Amino acid sequence: MTTLIIGANGQIGQTLVKLLCERGERPRAMVRSAAPALEALGAEVVVANLEEDFEHAIKGCDKIVFSAGSGASTGADKTILVDMWSAMRAVDLAQKHNIKQFVMVSSRGAEDPNNGPAAIKHYSVCKKIADDHLLRSHVPYTIVRPGRLTNEPATGLLSTEMPNDKDAQIITREDVAGALAYCLDHKSTLGRIYPLVNGHDTFAAAFS
Repeated sequence: MTTLIIGANGQIGQTLVKLLCERGERPRAMVRSAAPALEALGAEVVVANLEEDFEHAIKGCDKIVFSAGSGASTGADKTILVDMWSAMRAVDLAQKHNIKQFVMVSSRGAEDPNNGPAAIKHYSVCKKIADDHLLRSHVPYTIVRPGRLTNEPATGLLSTEMPNDKDAQIITREDVAGALAYCLDHKSTLGRIYPLVNGHDTFAAAFS
């Protein structure tokens, strides 16, 4: 079973690579340039550019995690090209190659950008369009919609209910990676959309 991690050089992606390697898997890490640190962890590294042809990275894989993002320092044009368009292309390729599970890292507010954070509305719209494209496809999916990301250490505790208090809509990047690893390992998460914030439940309880 080979899992392709699109966006493997991101903070969430790197942590997910580490977690999968630690449990004896050899994930395929898709990056834009050589990544010896990921290879040292035990990953198979494949060089590909989301804004070009990246089908070769998907061939031979069973599952895909899309955790790529344009980043806060780029403009709306890159958000459209990476967070929306490239994610949609990845879904199309997943359908073509009969991927068994596509795990999409989306965002809070993607369910209804009009009621999400105003400052990132364009980002939420792009995420919603990509999510909806996955939902319309015939690809087995899991969608996670994390709250505001932090760089604190993993807590190992989650909630899959987004609180009304915006200050509580936070989750560590390491816990998002842990949640992705859990979803890849549990068929019960197929066909589900999960808001993700740090909470008081174990992963098993949060995803039950």
